[in-house]
Amino acid sequence: MSRTFVGMPPFPTAARAALADTQLRANLAHATTTIRAKRAAVVAEVDDWEALRLRAAAIKDDVLLHLDEHLVRLEESLTARGAVVHWARTAEEASEVVAQVARAHGVDEVVKVKSMATQEVELNEHLAAQGISAWETDLAELIVQLGDDLPSHILVPAIHRNRAEIRAIFEREMARVGRPAPADLTDDPVRLAEAARLHLREKFLRAKVGVSGANFAVADSGTLVVVESEGNGRMCLTLPEVLVSVVGIEKAVPTWTDLDVFLTLLPRSSTGERMNPYTSTWSGVTPGDGPQEVHVVLLDNGRTRALADEVGRQALRCIRCSACLNVCPVYERTGGHAYGSVYPGPIGAILNPLLKGVGHDEQTDSLPYASSLCGACFEACPVRIDIPSVLVDLRAQVVDAHRSGVPKPEALAMRAAAAAFGSGGRLAAAEQASGLAGRALDALSSLTRRGRRAGGRRLVGRLPGPGAAWTDARDLPVPPRESFRAWWKRTDGGTR
Repeated sequence: MSRTFVGMPPFPTAARAALADTQLRANLAHATTTIRAKRAAVVAEVDDWEALRLRAAAIKDDVLLHLDEHLVRLEESLTARGAVVHWARTAEEASEVVAQVARAHGVDEVVKVKSMATQEVELNEHLAAQGISAWETDLAELIVQLGDDLPSHILVPAIHRNRAEIRAIFEREMARVGRPAPADLTDDPVRLAEAARLHLREKFLRAKVGVSGANFAVADSGTLVVVESEGNGRMCLTLPEVLVSVVGIEKAVPTWTDLDVFLTLLPRSSTGERMNPYTSTWSGVTPGDGPQEVHVVLLDNGRTRALADEVGRQALRCIRCSACLNVCPVYERTGGHAYGSVYPGPIGAILNPLLKGVGHDEQTDSLPYASSLCGACFEACPVRIDIPSVLVDLRAQVVDAHRSGVPKPEALAMRAAAAAFGSGGRLAAAEQASGLAGRALDALSSLTRRGRRAGGRRLVGRLPGPGAAWTDARDLPVPPRESFRAWWKRTDGGTR
C-alpha cells in the first residue's frame, strides 16, 4: 500500500465529497446495520453488561494512573522470558526498530498481523523505502493493500468495498505480487476467501520475519495477546523465525484476571460474537516452539501527551472494538476516509487530536467538530469513554490554540456578550438597545417584505454582510420591543 493519510483535507471538505458517493453510503449502511444488530443480540444476553463496562473502565483508569509501574513490570517479565524490549518515543523510532531487525536477518519481506499501531506509525511505507515489502494478511487489510487504498474502519478496513469490487481487485492485482486469483473467481464470499487463503499461504510458508501488534499486554506474566477472526494472525505469530510486536503503552493490563473482563467485552462489542474465534498469546521465546527471536516495541507516539490531558486521557481506555463507529450517524454517512487517519469515527475524532496536539494542523483541528454529539458512541463503548465530553473539551482547546493575532468576529461577539452579562447596568443598556433594534428590524421587515412570521414569532429574513452566513440556515427572531426588566418595572412586578 503506497497511499497515506498525509495531506488529507479537513473533515468538512472530505465529508462533502464522501456524501456524494451513493455506493459508499449503501455499503456503509448495510455493513453497520448488520454489525449493530449482531452486537445488540449478544450484549442483551449478558445480565451484568453495565457492571462489566464499569469494571473495565476502572481497570483501565487504574492502569493509566500507575502506567509507569505496569510498564516496568511488563518489561521485566518479557525480558525474563527471552524477549528484547525496545522503547519508541515516536513513529519513526518504532518503524526503524522493525527495519533494523529485518535488515539484520537479510530479508526483503515480512508478513503482518492486522495492527492499528503499525498503521499509525506508517510502518509499511517506512519499510518500503528501504526495499522491504510488508504483506498484510488480514483479509480486509489485504483488499485495502492490493487496491492501493486506505482503511476506513477499525475492525473492517475494507467496509467501503462490496463483493464485486473485491473480486475485481483480486483479479487485477494478485498476480502482480504473488499467486494469481483463480481464473474462475466469482464474487461469492467463500470463493473470495479461498483466493485470499491460497495467495497468502505461500507468503506464510516462506516468511522469516513476522510483525504484529497486540490487543493487550499482561504485565505480571509478560504475555502479549492478539484476538482475530481468521487465523492469519496465528500463522504470522507461529511460523516465522523472528517476531516483532509493536505495542502501544496503553495496552497494558495488570493480570490475567483483568484480561478476562476485556475478553468478554471485546468480541461482543466488535464482531457481535460471544467469544473470539482465535485468541493467541505468547510470552517471549519458547525453545523449539514458535519464533526463536522475539522483539517487543513499546510505543509512545503521543500517548503520554494524551495521558497528561485530564479530560482526554480516558480515550486511552480504548480497546479498538469499533462499536462507536457502528452507531455513529456521521460515520455511517461519510465513511472512514473523511477522518484522514487510521483511527476514524468518534474515537478517531478524539484520539488523533490527543496524540498529535491541536493548533498545528487544520485537518486534525477539524476532527472534534465531526460529530453531532448525540451520545450514541458513549452508550456503545464497552469501556465507557465519554466521547461527547472529550469532543467538547477538544473544541475548546482548538479555539484556544487559535487565539493569537486579530480576534475573529465570533470572538469579538463573545467578548461583547461577556462584558454585557458581567454587569447589571450594561445588561440593562443592552436590553434597551435591543428593543430599539427590534423596532427598527420590524419596520425594515415590513417595508422590504424580507421578514416573516412562524409559530407566533416575528422573524428577520437573511441579514446582510457578516450576518448573511449565520442566517442562511437559521431563523433570527426580531428582538422584543420591551425587555422583561422594562415590563417588570412598568407593571410593578406584574401586579398592574
